[in-house]
Amino acid sequence: MSDSVPISPVMPSAAGKNIASVVSRFGKRLLSFIRQRVGNEADAKDILQDVWYQLTTTVDTEPIEQMSGWLFAVARNKIIDRYRKKKPESLDFLLDTDSDGSASDLAGILLDNSQNPETVNLRALFWKTLQEALDELPEEQRAVFVWNELGDLSFKEIAELTGEKVNTLISRKRYAVLHLRERLLTLYHEIIEH
Repeated sequence: MSDSVPISPVMPSAAGKNIASVVSRFGKRLLSFIRQRVGNEADAKDILQDVWYQLTTTVDTEPIEQMSGWLFAVARNKIIDRYRKKKPESLDFLLDTDSDGSASDLAGILLDNSQNPETVNLRALFWKTLQEALDELPEEQRAVFVWNELGDLSFKEIAELTGEKVNTLISRKRYAVLHLRERLLTLYHEIIEH
């Protein structure tokens, strides 16, 4: 056991000071750059953390010639990666939570199993409106939406079933969601304001 080398979980102090100076020098500008390109503060901070993590893993393995250019390039790539990983649009806006964290009235109605006549009627109206809106869609868009949202099939599984490319399926579902959202938004407001 005399050949073993202890592994220190702490970063060497020189590298740590160097990284700390980079963070203090570029942190605010980099966060501002990311915020301009990302929808919300939490995502922007997550991306910034990913950039700092990549910096800490890269510093020891290769020298970085132009630090600001490297940081902004990494941030740009992380933003692109985030958008690629985002789930395609769905009708989740109907089941969003209110600002106080409670489920919206519509979500409560749709998920309520009670036999209250008003709730039963509103639930039936929602499903009828959804079915009518689905019937208005072209067959390809309707099928992708139903398989993905209601049938819980992934785009990869649908691609295997249909022979279509995943990007084509995502695009079809997007158009379906935009149409359904427009149709259901009116009903949503009627129910909430009821």
